[in-house]
Amino acid sequence: MPPRPPRFSSHDPLFDAPVAATLDLHGFTVSEAEPALRSFINSWKSRAPGAVVHVITGKGRGSKGAPILKPLVRRLLKELAPATVKDWARTDDDGGYRLKL
Repeated sequence: MPPRPPRFSSHDPLFDAPVAATLDLHGFTVSEAEPALRSFINSWKSRAPGAVVHVITGKGRGSKGAPILKPLVRRLLKELAPATVKDWARTDDDGGYRLKL
């Protein structure tokens, strides 16, 4: 699913919904982030189907070279079955993702 264009409407169900939980991946390595994200999504999907959660990746400024967490999360979101993550988009500040489970 491609990233959404900037929001100009006054109502966006993904961004206007309350956030049920947040996973902050700052400081995680790729090998730590992937299982943490999968576990977080699976846990909240079974706990609160339809909930909106926030995954913080940061903007990648602390990475040596190119950002590593944003591309990892984007790849995993594209790989997951649509029944697992119904909708997702990068946050307006480009430091994370909102996911509807």
